[in-house]
Amino acid sequence: MYSTPTLATRFARNTRVMRGDQPLNEDQMRAAAPSIFAEGKHASRSERYTYIPTIDVLRGLRKEGFEPFMVAQGASRVEGKAEFTKHMIRMRHAGQVQTRPEANEIILINSHDGASSYQMLAGMFRFVCCNGLVVGEVVDDIRIPHKGNIQGEVIEGAFRVLDEFEAVGEHTEAMKALQLAPPEEVAFATAALALRFGERTVEETGGHRPAPVTAEQLIEARRPEDIGHSLWTTFQRVQENVIRGGQPGRSAQGRRLQTRPVGSIDRGVSLNRALWMLAEEMRKLKA
Repeated sequence: MYSTPTLATRFARNTRVMRGDQPLNEDQMRAAAPSIFAEGKHASRSERYTYIPTIDVLRGLRKEGFEPFMVAQGASRVEGKAEFTKHMIRMRHAGQVQTRPEANEIILINSHDGASSYQMLAGMFRFVCCNGLVVGEVVDDIRIPHKGNIQGEVIEGAFRVLDEFEAVGEHTEAMKALQLAPPEEVAFATAALALRFGERTVEETGGHRPAPVTAEQLIEARRPEDIGHSLWTTFQRVQENVIRGGQPGRSAQGRRLQTRPVGSIDRGVSLNRALWMLAEEMRKLKA
């Protein structure tokens, strides 16, 4: 029996997303990410481009015990490409008994307009805040070009990622056991601030536009469960504040604003991965 999704909205202007606390059915997925169901490749693709609908791959994965819990689709400014554009699916495997506050997820990214090969990434979902993480470097990415037996390769790749989640769990537990001093938390958040906002030059003045929020704001907890000084809790607070936005700040001109959520699929994945790798480097330094 399928439940009503807990979230059916947009991350930002250019990305629609739907997540459920039970596996999503095809009607629910179609409402948020119709490009998953594209009936052919975009007209710009050549004869060498192998078209296999994402939904066929997903149905094959379902037969192997994988279920979708989140789908997202980006927008396209090119007329006629919206039904073929990049999309993302986050799946969990039924064979994994979940006894922790996190669930391992396999992330599938694809498009039917040539913007992306099939990509398989390792991810993690935190139930307390509904945050989806992307694991960096612990598990190798799997990229499959649009040619040959795509469906078989994707299913095989999903099991390869699944087999490597034990290492992800070990790294997570190490982060939970590692305590940070307040200056170390601020240092972590300062690096994350640069990843999110960069150092943006203001040409008119020859100076630099400051980030709209401070490092101290990034380590603020949004809920009691995230209070603490472990590397894991610090990482989670920073990740949520960076990805979800919504924090009060000021523009370069001094106007009050709220930070925006990260809306792009590509930007969200790359930033999530970079934050995980930042946490890994901090763990190595403190080990």
